Amino acid sequence: MTPPSTQLPTGTREPLAEALVTLAETPDDVPGIAPHLRGIAQLTVDRIAAVDYAAVTTAPDGSCAVAASGELVTAVEDASGAGDPVPPPRAAGSGDAPPTMTWPGFPQDAAGMGLRSVSMPLYAGSGARIATLQLYGRDAAEMSVLSAAIQAAENPDLPWPPEGDDRQPLDAGVEELAVGYAEALSVRATIQLALTLLERSGGPGAYPRLRLRAAEDGVLLLTAATTIVSRGLGG
Repeated sequence: MTPPSTQLPTGTREPLAEALVTLAETPDDVPGIAPHLRGIAQLTVDRIAAVDYAAVTTAPDGSCAVAASGELVTAVEDASGAGDPVPPPRAAGSGDAPPTMTWPGFPQDAAGMGLRSVSMPLYAGSGARIATLQLYGRDAAEMSVLSAAIQAAENPDLPWPPEGDDRQPLDAGVEELAVGYAEALSVRATIQLALTLLERSGGPGAYPRLRLRAAEDGVLLLTAATTIVSRGLGG
């Protein structure tokens, strides 16, 4: 298998990959960022078999939203009703899909439940890390594959898919996460290059200028950034 494409057309991506790429193209302060982050957590547990829980921790306040499968949500609620010491999570969503939960102290509880964790940063349009996605599962081998896939998305010099040792092959959900993450990093790199070119051209506030240009043209940040890069590198 070849490395993931860095520029898949919108509409051909799987849902989790699409959510990661969309976040990378979205200004940090738009009203829909928080639910979008919760949606990424829920898509992760829905689409990656090895992941039992996914927690999104936002920076800088450290708040944690936890997503789990419907079966796990029911199990936690039943345990809470039976006097289990784990505090009942508070729903942070609505609708037919299992909601994300506000769960204080979840990382500590996860360790107590014997869960292994893998983390990856989430970036919005400015290029700053807006949150950390923490993935939790019980199977050490499967979590090792997940970690290797994330590392391969970050480093093109690593093999894709991660193989050559005793790791299991990627399942579809892990591959979807890695492909989406790799493309999101490509989007981030393009926007950061555009910001560098704007800084060199003079004037204050490269990121506000990029946002203004995108708004005036009625396009995404990535589209505006790509135009700037094409013109800048083309002389």
